[in-house]
Amino acid sequence: MVKKIAIRCVNSDSEGEFPLGTTLAEIAQLFAVQTTNPILGAYVNHRPKPLDYEMVKPRLIEFIDYSCRDGQRMYLRTLSFILFAAIRNLWPEVSLKIDHPISKGYYCELENLDRTFMESDVQLIKAEMQSIIDSDIAVERKMILTGTAISLLEAHGLGRKAELYRGYGRLYAPLFFLGKHINFFYGHMLTSTGCITNFDIVKYYDGFLMRFPIPGDLQIAQPAINQDKLFGIFREHKKWAEILGVEDIPRLNTLRRENRHSDLIKISEALHEKKIAEIATAISQRTDQITIILIAGPSSSGKTTFSRKLGIQLAVNGLHAIEVSVDNFFVNREFTPLDEGGNLDFESLEAIDIPYFNDFLLRLIAGEEMSVPRFDFQTGQRKFNGKTMKMEKNSILIIEGIHGLNPKLTPLIDSGKTYRIFVSALTQISIDEHTYIPTTDNRLLRRIIRDSKYRGYDAYTTIQRWPSVRRGEEKHIFPFQENADIMFNSALIYELAVLKKYASPLLKQVKENTPEYSEAVRLLIFISYFESIPEEEIPPTSVLREFLGGSSFIY
Repeated sequence: MVKKIAIRCVNSDSEGEFPLGTTLAEIAQLFAVQTTNPILGAYVNHRPKPLDYEMVKPRLIEFIDYSCRDGQRMYLRTLSFILFAAIRNLWPEVSLKIDHPISKGYYCELENLDRTFMESDVQLIKAEMQSIIDSDIAVERKMILTGTAISLLEAHGLGRKAELYRGYGRLYAPLFFLGKHINFFYGHMLTSTGCITNFDIVKYYDGFLMRFPIPGDLQIAQPAINQDKLFGIFREHKKWAEILGVEDIPRLNTLRRENRHSDLIKISEALHEKKIAEIATAISQRTDQITIILIAGPSSSGKTTFSRKLGIQLAVNGLHAIEVSVDNFFVNREFTPLDEGGNLDFESLEAIDIPYFNDFLLRLIAGEEMSVPRFDFQTGQRKFNGKTMKMEKNSILIIEGIHGLNPKLTPLIDSGKTYRIFVSALTQISIDEHTYIPTTDNRLLRRIIRDSKYRGYDAYTTIQRWPSVRRGEEKHIFPFQENADIMFNSALIYELAVLKKYASPLLKQVKENTPEYSEAVRLLIFISYFESIPEEEIPPTSVLREFLGGSSFIY
């Protein structure tokens, strides 16, 4: 008698019984599941799995395509593995480095090429990748004894990935196989190379961009955008990582095990202070022109702490910084615009009282003493508590808010009198040479901790709201980041090893019967690769204190 298991499919709103060992691909066919794009995988009890995953217990299943974030991740990992295999086929001695996202793609470099990378090389890579895709080679994930996995990775010249597994602490470890090639990637992949239907490789600076389709539509490639300033800040912080000798998690873990994290914290914080001091000096040399400093950045990028620290450095240069938060100039709640879902849209520029804000600034610049509003988020009303501000001869305004770089925020202010700064947490280290840590993960972990500590939200609520926050950022913040005169990276190279201690217990509280469970598990697996670093030596002025507590700044 064949043992059967009960399966419920969310997509078709139906149930059925299937023989033990039935794969997700077979279940999708039997349930006749239809999705907008080809099915790439499924959530099994709210955890992403590949289509060759075999069912052995009763499960709740929801099939996913490229419109889903986890579907996009699976697609990108598979494309990265194909790129790795193509490079190995073309130049066996060359090392591929998938560095960071830029211009709607991933910037990649080839190490040990011993010559200048050329446009003709791009065409070779594209052709080899397409050949691998056309061959429709199976991508297999196998669980192997960790010691054996380490040996295999070392034998294939993947020593950094082998080092990552040395502190893994589990008996078995996953490896991916693509023909003669092996590799490890954080997360699941598509079941074969033939599932990749759209990609591109284009020359970019000294390397190239690996490009992929837009979210939700496999047929349309991401449009390239100019992000030269953002690329420059990535290059700067690559040098910082080289100075510190920490480019990936294995190197960071080695420093922790050797008890050298104390110096790492000190140098990381000193590099932050040095950069902020340089920005303050540049501003002080143009005080005959600059009246207002505009600071913008996405959620949990550390804008507020940066503003405080910049104010201190400006004081060193003889300037008195007056801080104005755009958040205090929201329209009263009854006038707040609604988003496409009918919810209050606080990310929209129209949520700010632009006429009142500009009148306030103009009168302040003219020398008037102004009553400072404070927006009460509980009542949704603007209030005044008697606080005033006035600019003196050596004063300079610091305006901080997500719309700071949008010209429509300050239409009445002479742009020639402003200095624009974009702040974000651009993660400086990677998991390994082929897996970049997304900036959004860094910021989400910060926000989960801060929301729990200061706002009374659990991790479930923060994760649930995060897609809406991200949509707001893509619409209202990132399109204007290249307007910045300078960018500041608030990420600290050691911080994820510190955040682990605080984020783990919060993420573990997210319940399995919620869709947010998959993201919580993904983040838990991600931070499990870090050796925890204690926080005792983090100074009270560090940007991390904005999230962990213990800051000497008042927020």
